[in-house]
Amino acid sequence: MTNIGSTRVRFGPYTLDLQTGELWKDGVRLKLAGQPFEILALLITRPGRLITREELRFRLWPEETFVDFNHGLNTAVNKLRQVLCDAADKPKYIETLPRRGYRFMAPVEEPPATLNTQSAADLSEPASPRTGEEPLSADAMRPTLRVTPLLAKPRFWVLYAAIAAAVLASLWLAKDRLHLPSATGATGAAEASAPIKLRPITSLSDRTSQPAFSPDGTRVAFLREGFLPGKTGIWSKRLDGDELVQLTSNSSDCCPVWSPDGQSVAFSRFSGGRRKVFEVSSHGDNLHELFATASIPGHGELDWSPDGKAIVYVAAGAQGSPAIFLYAPDSQTFRQFTMPSALDEDSGPAFSPDGTRIAFVRKNEIMVATIGGNEIHSLAKSAGRVIGSPAWTPDGESIIFAAIDSDGPSLMRVRASGGKPVRLRDTGGAFAWDPAISRRGFRLACDQLTVARIIDQIDLTAPSRSVRELVTTASGENAGVQISHDGAKLVFQSDRAGESDIWISDRDGQNPVRMTALGTATAPRWSPDDKVIAFEARSRPGGGATAGIFLVKSSGGNPGPLLQDSFSNRAPHWSNDGKWIYFGSNRSGEWQVWKLPAWGGSPIQVTHHGGFAAEESPDGKYLYYVKQNRNSPEIWRMPAGGGREAQPEVPIHPLDWAAWSIVKNGLLFVGSGSGGDPTVNLFDFSSQEVKPLAAIDKPPFWLTASRDGKSVLFDQPGQPESHAMLLENFR
Repeated sequence: MTNIGSTRVRFGPYTLDLQTGELWKDGVRLKLAGQPFEILALLITRPGRLITREELRFRLWPEETFVDFNHGLNTAVNKLRQVLCDAADKPKYIETLPRRGYRFMAPVEEPPATLNTQSAADLSEPASPRTGEEPLSADAMRPTLRVTPLLAKPRFWVLYAAIAAAVLASLWLAKDRLHLPSATGATGAAEASAPIKLRPITSLSDRTSQPAFSPDGTRVAFLREGFLPGKTGIWSKRLDGDELVQLTSNSSDCCPVWSPDGQSVAFSRFSGGRRKVFEVSSHGDNLHELFATASIPGHGELDWSPDGKAIVYVAAGAQGSPAIFLYAPDSQTFRQFTMPSALDEDSGPAFSPDGTRIAFVRKNEIMVATIGGNEIHSLAKSAGRVIGSPAWTPDGESIIFAAIDSDGPSLMRVRASGGKPVRLRDTGGAFAWDPAISRRGFRLACDQLTVARIIDQIDLTAPSRSVRELVTTASGENAGVQISHDGAKLVFQSDRAGESDIWISDRDGQNPVRMTALGTATAPRWSPDDKVIAFEARSRPGGGATAGIFLVKSSGGNPGPLLQDSFSNRAPHWSNDGKWIYFGSNRSGEWQVWKLPAWGGSPIQVTHHGGFAAEESPDGKYLYYVKQNRNSPEIWRMPAGGGREAQPEVPIHPLDWAAWSIVKNGLLFVGSGSGGDPTVNLFDFSSQEVKPLAAIDKPPFWLTASRDGKSVLFDQPGQPESHAMLLENFR
């Protein structure tokens, strides 16, 4: 390395800039940010040397951070490998040392000057925000000698290196980017011109959403959807620290909002057709009910007036449609505030900073009403559907709201006096909603969709049984996968194009091709000759109680209905000889397994004591199926030609109705391991015993396997980054 001051390195076709956090392949910039980038930066500073899992844990997750470390690290490394087109079983760049850590294998060198894609003028400006990260100030880009690892406690840090001779050393650390000083220490004008910073609010791998600022802007409450039992509920944290406070532990809680004095949080809880509004102290104690109403699905939003004298919420109005109501805690009285017609729906109420007005949503319009005179007028009509509640800017001059269009949900700004809405570009693009604005500190929080549901694979014959990503997208769902009988293709459901449809790809997940354009297609299954795919589809996007069984040729063409009536017909699966399609249906009044001829005919009832998602054994003697398709599913079986319905001698309890698959020598399923972790198990047909095979990070909904049982595929959440994002220096 001849240029001691260089922060760019090259390996293979890739060029990495450790200062700006950018990665190029053959001059094309790739998307790499957050933990995957930090892992690569650390590995590349010590090529050929082991970086232990403990060291990575120390760097990425401080001791006080509550996080599923193993899942977070595994997923971040898998994401990095995906970007580098690397594979765990045949690595070119990142080698796994089982249970110890990782090692960078490729030669590292400094690129020629011609590879620099950024000019000196560009480097003088703050770097462009990366997904889940924030640009660094001038102070953060100064080299700092790291004397002791005890200083590296904060969650948000970026690793840099100065490359000298063959030794790569010196880490650069941004200790607290919430309050980074300017180079001159100036405030005022410098503060007003500070760059926009976008970062996750928490470092949790669990999904977080619905952020709400405390009145002083120092804390944020949010909804956490926890993977571990007891972790789902309302939480809070300080913005200048990592300590989390659990306020509730009920999975039906939502929509937190702070009291004006910052001492408590109000929220909605749904139970038995009722929506109850509770108040809990900011320390998580003194929980008590404020009031209750009949629930309206999807509407738990509420807001507290700045003077604390009223709570505004959504309930069924006099005309039966959702309307805005006011509740006075002191007098415990209720008043309907808006009077929508039977064709209108009012939702998402939010008090203005001075408490004199309420903004709300009426269909796809942003409305504002005055408290005293009940004067209501429309500010703006969105081209797309408005979702969630609007948020006022601290000066009361503008309103931020979320609207969804063909590009996905994004934030818009409209003046409180009315006008044309404009897209808010500072959130890093589309897929943002649930805005919240701090009344102090120039901060905006929102939900941002950055996680896809991916399809992973485990090779059960490999000693390490490591997880490898097969199918992934930047966002949305990829699930319901099945391997073709010849082992060459995958079929799966995905909403990568905006709605759920059936896709086919190569066995490694490459070259995906869309097979349907129905918008509701799920649960695809190959015919035994791989020429036809059966799947289910609902009658309309976004809902509908009925579903039909459809067929589409794997070579392409228009799908056609095989069974479409007034009942719900779901989870199709072919018989081994391809003459029948089994499916679950509620046509008898309860869910049972039915079958019908593969090329049309009348359905024939198979089970009579409950059944769903049936699949024949390899020898065709038995039909295995799920006894319950929701809570506590269990596997039953019966002779394929008809007969007694019974459980196997050893009970089989998959975690979900789709988390099992028949293979050559048994039945693979995901159940709870000895420590409670999700585990892939094999129910061996010959020995009638259950054998644990591999532990996985999170319970999948779908599971399938190759016919020989050597590879198991399942769906998992993708890159575990917080969905609740913080935008600093927002104005």
